[in-house]
Amino acid sequence: MYKSILQFNESGTIRLDNICADFFENPKDVASFVNGVKDEMLRFACEFIGDAFEELNGMIKSSSSRKDSWEIVRNDQKSMLTSIGEINYTKTLYRNKKTGLRTYLLDKYLDIEENARLTEDAEACILEEAVQTSYRRGGEAVSILDKVSKSTVKNKLHSLAFPKQPVSSEKKQIKYLYIDADEDHVPLQFFESKGDIIPDEKGRKYNNVPVKLVYVYEGIRPVAPKSNRYELINPRYFSGVYEGKSNAAFWDEIAEYIEQNYDTEKIEKIYLNADGGSWIKGWKTSIHGITTVLDEYHINKELTKMTSHLWDSKEEAKDTLRSIIRNGTKPEFVEKTKLLKEHAEDKNTIKRIDDGCKYILSNWTAAKLRMRRQNGVVGSSTEGHVSHVLASRMSSRPLGWSKHGAHQMGQLRAYSWNKGNMLELVRFQKENNRQKNKDEQKVWLRDILASERQHNPNGKYYDKIQCSIPAQARKILAIRENIGLN
Repeated sequence: MYKSILQFNESGTIRLDNICADFFENPKDVASFVNGVKDEMLRFACEFIGDAFEELNGMIKSSSSRKDSWEIVRNDQKSMLTSIGEINYTKTLYRNKKTGLRTYLLDKYLDIEENARLTEDAEACILEEAVQTSYRRGGEAVSILDKVSKSTVKNKLHSLAFPKQPVSSEKKQIKYLYIDADEDHVPLQFFESKGDIIPDEKGRKYNNVPVKLVYVYEGIRPVAPKSNRYELINPRYFSGVYEGKSNAAFWDEIAEYIEQNYDTEKIEKIYLNADGGSWIKGWKTSIHGITTVLDEYHINKELTKMTSHLWDSKEEAKDTLRSIIRNGTKPEFVEKTKLLKEHAEDKNTIKRIDDGCKYILSNWTAAKLRMRRQNGVVGSSTEGHVSHVLASRMSSRPLGWSKHGAHQMGQLRAYSWNKGNMLELVRFQKENNRQKNKDEQKVWLRDILASERQHNPNGKYYDKIQCSIPAQARKILAIRENIGLN
């Protein structure tokens, strides 16, 4: 690794001097000066990291225990993309003398896949950008000096696995718990493979898929003491494309989170704010004791449809309908609906009124709870959250997804809104995908630095640069503590 330092001392400092000289000649161009220094230092950083990998590879190669069990096959050049740029280094391929197994011991020691193209920090940069903007931007954000294709970003997203929801060390005791549920209808390019979306007889393609969003929270509070804006208390988001039997598994996951993090015996009410959709009723097999509350957005939407033909008196009619829902009965609501139909001008208007009435009556108790807002019932924010959590990335712009891609992005958006760390998510992939073969011989890197005791491989470099002995000792100790590798 000291080679890069020497090279920087010999040529990098000269380049920096020239960059500085250019700046003195044109002092108004501060941006070029800053960018020039940044690029030079990043180039040095990449060379330094590559040298560190090569030094470790050399220490493994000179190990006496390695020589006992592993023979050298060849040296290969390797490049990897990091968050600061591309690094290049040499790694050695070995063959086990007993089993014939071939492997790069450096990869084993670094715990990276043999054909890995990206380092963990680079993958984290991809996800941090892709979850917010696009696959293309994610590919551009992978590294300061380099980029990858959007197909690479897509493949990374499609292969992601997500960790289970966190478990609290001590279950919370609260009076009310809230669950909000809704979905975003995301346009598809195809379901499973290109060309599998077939138009109907009228040439229309039904190519939307609902990406479901559920979030659990403990109530609302003002953003600031005198603010009119509110925020959720300790929200936890769940999202994805869950169809058929997987919808039950989706609600099971939510139920498990509640059970593991809250003392359910202390909860007086669990309120579910939703629009009454059929998939939302899947909670009945997973969560007990829920009280459903109809989303006020959908109440107002239906009342608007029922009264839009009244022109100037429509607001008064809506207020009357709200009052009936709040304090009246179903027969009173039906009678008012009949009066509305008397002023209808065509069959479409009558149908619209009947549909709205049917929707309200089928969710009558839930609608009444919403309008009364008693016993801990709070306002629903499902539409706003669908817009911010899902639609802003998935449907508000002309995009097309596959069903699996939409499911993965829904999960990634929820992970991001749960303040998940992308680097931790990348590392979770390694743990999740690690295949433990009990018959695989362990790679022992004992006495890695045996030759270090005999002579100093850096030779003349020690006379030319300052290197602390404690730092070198730390390397020796670190390797000795990690001699057992699977």
